[in-house]
Amino acid sequence: MAVLPAFLAEIALYILPGFEDVRAAISGLPKARTATLLTVVAVVPWALATVPLGEFGFVLLAGVAAIAALVAFWYVALKPGLAADLTFLAIIAAAILSHAFRLLYPAPSPALPLEILGRLMLVHTGIIAVLCIRGLDAGFGFVPQPREWAIGLLFTLCFLPIGAGLGAALHVARWHPAVAVTWKLPLVAIARFAGVLWVVALTEEFFVRGFLQQILARSLKSDATGLVIASVAFGALHLPFGAFPNWRFATIAAIAGLFYGAAFIRTRGIRAPMVMHALIVTAWQLLFNAR
Repeated sequence: MAVLPAFLAEIALYILPGFEDVRAAISGLPKARTATLLTVVAVVPWALATVPLGEFGFVLLAGVAAIAALVAFWYVALKPGLAADLTFLAIIAAAILSHAFRLLYPAPSPALPLEILGRLMLVHTGIIAVLCIRGLDAGFGFVPQPREWAIGLLFTLCFLPIGAGLGAALHVARWHPAVAVTWKLPLVAIARFAGVLWVVALTEEFFVRGFLQQILARSLKSDATGLVIASVAFGALHLPFGAFPNWRFATIAAIAGLFYGAAFIRTRGIRAPMVMHALIVTAWQLLFNAR
């Protein structure tokens, strides 16, 4: 209950970019003002969590603010370009993979790691920086349209036999349903799907397909080249899964990335690949035990 206000505040900030009118209003502000606002609001959920827990500290506050400011002011200080864009993505990846937020957001108990607040802060700050300060159109949105649901499902059906075959050949996972086939299964599946769709899939599809793949395709003047490079990078991000380096899992992730990226090219937006991504991950979590 002590940290509930922090989570409610962060969720509100996280969904804010999903409203087109809000994005338009933010885009109309001076870039420096937008970056300043992003930095200020980024530390609000952190403060709401640490003050009631007695964990408030100015060093931690400075760390959270520094990460938010680096992301928010990146395109205020630098002009968009391949080098600046790739470095921006490297900063986002480093902040997540280094588990920096585990140190900056003290957990009240092992069952409630507050670092998720930091990850969500990084995501919404990065999304607004890309969409409203840099001015890139990534077909962003939380709610897929009927056509995007259909394309996501179609690409999922195309990938499933390939993914299952690779999983068996590489001995990546074994059949092991996490939930018994009872009335609870559909409820668990829907809850897992929603969580993956609006957090994991949205984050990865925005930064890998909506941003990385798109800027590579534009810079190299080739959708195919952008697709392949982004998919390889996506696979590399999965090397830490389990025991590092998990080449087998990364290989399957890279192949899946080709399908996610193809769905992005088909719709010029991230919502169709989000649907496919969420379907694949939900099936993986519920039906298989990773090795």
